[in-house]
Amino acid sequence: MRKLFRSNICQPIALCIASFLLVAGAGCAREAAPAATTALETNDPTLIAVPHPELFKLVKVESHSLPSLLDLTGIVSPDVNRLVHVTSSSSGRVVEIKARLGDSVQKGQVLVTLSSAELGSANSDYRKGLADEELARKALDRAHALYDRGALAAKDLEAAQNTDDKAKVEVAAAADRIRLLGGAVDRPGSLIALRASISGTVVEQNIAIAEGIKTLDNTPSLLTLADLSRVWVLCDVFEKDLGAVNVGDVAELHFTAFPEYVARGRVSDISHVLDPNTRSAKARVELDNASGRLRPGMFAAVRFYSTKTVPQVTVPATAVLRLHDKDWVFRQQDATHFRKLEVHSAPAPDNMLQIATGLVSGDTVAADALEFSAAVTEK
Repeated sequence: MRKLFRSNICQPIALCIASFLLVAGAGCAREAAPAATTALETNDPTLIAVPHPELFKLVKVESHSLPSLLDLTGIVSPDVNRLVHVTSSSSGRVVEIKARLGDSVQKGQVLVTLSSAELGSANSDYRKGLADEELARKALDRAHALYDRGALAAKDLEAAQNTDDKAKVEVAAAADRIRLLGGAVDRPGSLIALRASISGTVVEQNIAIAEGIKTLDNTPSLLTLADLSRVWVLCDVFEKDLGAVNVGDVAELHFTAFPEYVARGRVSDISHVLDPNTRSAKARVELDNASGRLRPGMFAAVRFYSTKTVPQVTVPATAVLRLHDKDWVFRQQDATHFRKLEVHSAPAPDNMLQIATGLVSGDTVAADALEFSAAVTEK
């Protein structure tokens, strides 16, 4: 009886122990088996062995005819066809400055007032000429009266007429000199008012109060006005990139001051002369600036889209992983291996990216680089 009792108790205990060992063994086996998406270690850090690549979506690298892209920086400059240099034809001294660097001015507005000894002398000569003209006119009138009575010879009348004509010429010349110096015959004095010939903005100032002004031969412009309703963006195109930019190419411009603003224009000119110091030529993009938001000296990030198309390798934007300021893709090497490659990319239509280096048409890459990277690096 005791044997039967012992046998009945031992059998369930043995079964329990066997079940426990079986479950524990299965758990250990599961822990030892690698996950389906965990990468296996290889000697090459850029080569990733993936035991189950069928879990990832792959995409073929394709080639399309797309415009070539070139990224450059540019500087906003006034349109030189809309610049006016304010100068003085007379030497003198600055009495008052009514418009300074950065000010907006209207056509006809007084910009600078000068005191000029030359203008004072010209006004004096004009007044003397008027007096001489009046005297010559009266002498001519008397000569005519005497000649009509037979009391004056014809040659004396001709001499009086000649004197009167010369007096008129002297007055006209004195008046022209006053106007040339910036004065007016109806405003006697030595003050010159320099006025704006266009409406615009003062973009350059080379004078100060009480400063002496010399002649046109040896002094720069006093002020420079610019109509900024239309501006230029000038970019330095280096010698190696000249073949990638052509007149008529579309340009897309971004400005640091206005992140939401994107301007578009076309290349209107490329300099035919290289700067010997920078080995670059100036490319010009003309932009409408009726709003006045673009100011001379602003920097612009400019992307040129060539009118000529060339074969470009493209992949979906999701196939490129941006990591540590570099672009990476995962290219399939064979059935179970992928290589992590650094590439250089640029935007392309339809949410695609151009790949400048690293891939060729026909390669196979992971369609979602972020998902692939997260899965193969799991522990």
